[in-house]
Amino acid sequence: MRISVIGTGYLGATHAACMAELGFEVLGVDIDLAKIEALANGVLPFHEPGLPELLRKHVASGRLRFTTSFEEAGVWADVHFIGVGTPQRAGKHAADLTFVDAAVRSLAESITKDALIVGKSTVPVGTARRLRELIDRHADGARRIGLAWNPEFLREGFAVRDTLSPDRLVFGVDSTEDEELLRAVYADALAADTPLIVTDFETAELVKVAANAFLATKISFINAFSEITEMVGGDIRTLADAIGYDARIGRRFLNAGVGFGGGCLPKDIRALQARASELGLDRTMRFLSEVDLINLRRRDRVVHLAETMLGPLLGKKVAVLGVAFKPDSDDVRDSPALDIAVRLFNSGADVAVYDPEGNANAAKRFPRLGYVDSLEAAVTDADLVLLLTEWNEFRQLTPADMMPLTEGRKIIDGRNVLDPAEWEHAGWDFAALGKRFVPVSDLAEAFAE
Repeated sequence: MRISVIGTGYLGATHAACMAELGFEVLGVDIDLAKIEALANGVLPFHEPGLPELLRKHVASGRLRFTTSFEEAGVWADVHFIGVGTPQRAGKHAADLTFVDAAVRSLAESITKDALIVGKSTVPVGTARRLRELIDRHADGARRIGLAWNPEFLREGFAVRDTLSPDRLVFGVDSTEDEELLRAVYADALAADTPLIVTDFETAELVKVAANAFLATKISFINAFSEITEMVGGDIRTLADAIGYDARIGRRFLNAGVGFGGGCLPKDIRALQARASELGLDRTMRFLSEVDLINLRRRDRVVHLAETMLGPLLGKKVAVLGVAFKPDSDDVRDSPALDIAVRLFNSGADVAVYDPEGNANAAKRFPRLGYVDSLEAAVTDADLVLLLTEWNEFRQLTPADMMPLTEGRKIIDGRNVLDPAEWEHAGWDFAALGKRFVPVSDLAEAFAE
């Protein structure tokens, strides 16, 4: 069986390399010639642990090739995976399906034998039915071109593992023949007892956005309570631990902080609201608007804390540790960390940014920030330190590490990964989201009393 993967961005490049690792011959297709040439030379344009090695391995073995030709893919492959982007439309909440439509139409016009087109991109419900009609209009009627929807559940930083050993598989199909072909593609995962759900197009399309909407809600739920503990006192981490022991709730994604970001959760919950509105169900997903607002308010809170600790920000040096939206990734799309850095800069602060992988991508979006290549360079002589992405390098920080570098003695833990007592005992003003901020001078007075 020969496989093509249309789109060689984060999703497509990962899927192509992993399909080659499973033993298939794979052809990656993209209209971006520079990207194709880089991948053909084993060069990955983004950071993802374990993926560069797979890419180079299978480019060298010949199992994985790249092209800009839909015609080549249409003649050669038996199964065509669609992994192109579905970004948010400019100025709107709805998803932009331009790339999906173009990819499916080009395939339908190019396929010369019986084949299966499999959508992996995250799309609004109803898209597959519409694409089925698009295929029928543009395909050679003498060929059978099946359509299936097989949503991806990749986590940045774990994408290779999530593809080779998924926690579940979902097949949205309208024929037994297409289901059997997908079973053959995923034979290894199914042999390892990976749960499989076979369903219709609409359910398969909704699974991914429902999962993302739930995760976004869970993150915003604990952040809503962090707003309360910041006001009245209490320990948000202990609160999360306590409710996390409830098997109905669980502890994962109950981490208060600067909120969620990246290329999936923000755009997906907005696209879901837009699609519900198109269906006349405006009130049904209205709660997601509040989820979105809670998430954005966390960014406001960090800037407010910075102003509380420093006073006017003009001319103050602020060290920002982390601008990727999560660790083990260089993705800065809708990153709360990068947004906060920009807001501080716009308020007049001298912002020094260090991220182990994200600096280059952040600089493309906001070149006016000061990007440095080490933690030491960022922190030296800083009036305030902000930990905004929980890289291991930052999780392990201690006051002893920082004191030789800065006399500022002020830090905001935007991810709740440091020990407040350790920093406060060392004489630092320590603030964290979900923690009522008390200046160290007030703590000393209270202790003396």
